[in-house]
Amino acid sequence: MVYLDKIKTPEDIRDMTPEELTALCAEMRGFLVESVSRGGGHLASNLGAVELTVAIHRVYDTAVDRLVFDVGHQCYPHKLLTGRMEGFADFRELGGMSGFPKPAESVHDAFVAGHASNSVSVALGMARARTALGADYDVVAVIGDGALSGGLAFEGLSDAGHSGEPLVVILNDNGMSIGRNVGGVADMLSRMRTKPEYARFKRWYRSVVGPGLYGFTHKVKRWIKDRVIPDNVFDDLGFDYMGPMDGHDIEKVERALRWAREQKKPCLVHVITQKGRGYVPAERSPELFHGIGAFDPDSGVPLRSGEDFSAVFGRCLTELAGEDERVTAITAAMADGTGLAEFRRAYPKRFFDVGIAEEHACAMAGGMASQGLIPVFAVYSTFLQRSYDMLIHDISLMGLHAVFGVDRAGIVGKDGQTHQGSFDVAYLTSVPGMTVFAPSSFAELRSMLRRAVLEETGPVAVRYPRGGEGAYRDDHGDEAVSVLRAGTDVTVVSYGIGINDALYAAELLSKQGISAEVLKINRLAPLDITAAAASVRKTGRLIAAEDVCRSGSIGEKLLAALAEEGVSLSGARLLDLGEGILPNGAPEALRHQTGLDGEGIARAVTELIHG
Repeated sequence: MVYLDKIKTPEDIRDMTPEELTALCAEMRGFLVESVSRGGGHLASNLGAVELTVAIHRVYDTAVDRLVFDVGHQCYPHKLLTGRMEGFADFRELGGMSGFPKPAESVHDAFVAGHASNSVSVALGMARARTALGADYDVVAVIGDGALSGGLAFEGLSDAGHSGEPLVVILNDNGMSIGRNVGGVADMLSRMRTKPEYARFKRWYRSVVGPGLYGFTHKVKRWIKDRVIPDNVFDDLGFDYMGPMDGHDIEKVERALRWAREQKKPCLVHVITQKGRGYVPAERSPELFHGIGAFDPDSGVPLRSGEDFSAVFGRCLTELAGEDERVTAITAAMADGTGLAEFRRAYPKRFFDVGIAEEHACAMAGGMASQGLIPVFAVYSTFLQRSYDMLIHDISLMGLHAVFGVDRAGIVGKDGQTHQGSFDVAYLTSVPGMTVFAPSSFAELRSMLRRAVLEETGPVAVRYPRGGEGAYRDDHGDEAVSVLRAGTDVTVVSYGIGINDALYAAELLSKQGISAEVLKINRLAPLDITAAAASVRKTGRLIAAEDVCRSGSIGEKLLAALAEEGVSLSGARLLDLGEGILPNGAPEALRHQTGLDGEGIARAVTELIHG
């Protein structure tokens, strides 16, 4: 590579010619395709943000200025330009560079990012801190059009636009979030893309009349604006709006950013980009290449395939919809990721994609359930966190029968701390009246989902991991707790995919002469401790292994319940994720590091027995 190898800091691109910048962008795209093909990652969004990122770094000094990414999955070009090219050798692996912005990793990363729609709020907080402390730096937020479907984005825009604080919001508009954008915001932006002449007129008008007359003629400006671009909500929110413009034209974007910075007030720069740009497979299938595993860079064909829990969930839900016309499916811009593509094709009138708006999805499910439908909201564990208030207020208080397919529960892996499903057991089991199932196999997912949708009443959650099943393939879905292996020396309790490690640990322990009784919790709430109490009375020892945070874990609940029942223990050990904050890394590496693999569980048992 002629140019990319020479980039050590953003300063290295500021004197490059347009031709050199074009060549640099091509090298960046080639490097990203090759790097992501080896171990997976977010590709299409990063390919679309290359020129935009170059323009940002030619205008702002991110070692001082604060650049806030929304979601943050599009930060790979930013990391390349800030001296982290070598980090791509093992990025997203355990101990390697994160695939998201991380301040602990670089001074150029202003804020942790991983969830959508918060960037404007964070940026406004930084701008207000700057003013309060008398500091001198610029603040920039980069938000995608998909993230605008989240209510938090408009809460931030509403406050920021009328705050008077100098800050710049860059709207990176590619018409997609993960899949194609839906809803009124997407329609509004589509119309705005056809009206770039308004921003040019406004800049000319202000320069001609001057600041004083500009204020007096505000009504005239509004009258003209309403006839040129009547749908510009950003002006109405108090921003100086510029765009839309070609986000792949570095010179044009750079010029717009310099103009916005000079205004010393809230400004919004609207750029149009192409997701997957420069790599034909990603241009053709941007949804597939949004977050992808290892693939052949020449053909774009994924290297791994096979059944996973998400696909089984989607297929089973489609079957249930065929049996009962009340069954509906809800997604928050994750139809493909949660396995609902087949349902969408089969029952389009009963499929609802609400955009990146989990709170709305949950509240809407409450409204549906109150009127006789059976809504099933398929959502990642880490994203359902946003809906905790709605789970209680809009679902639980009336005991409504809404079902939650909680995908990516437990250790997720390479996406790291913002995406691990560490907290759903704690918050779901705290919701009054919530039934929580934890299948360990595809067969159990099918039976538990059927029960959740067609047999249970009240709110129900079915939580399942990312990826495929393990050696355990049985179905004990009709039992609250299952004794999978009898033993006399220690009781090992687990659930979900972790039961595979518990059973493997029992095998290892048997070779040491230790007899472990393995209990699998199938229903986490309401929790039935009958089997656990009977087992612990026999063994006297308890090990609870679960890939969730300690607070609110099943292990904690078991110890408290056993104490209330007067069951004495000679020893107990809780194996979990502690505070629940886990770095990026392959799931198997993370399970090993946290002591939740078979060897770790066996070691904990040995230490418990022998001291």
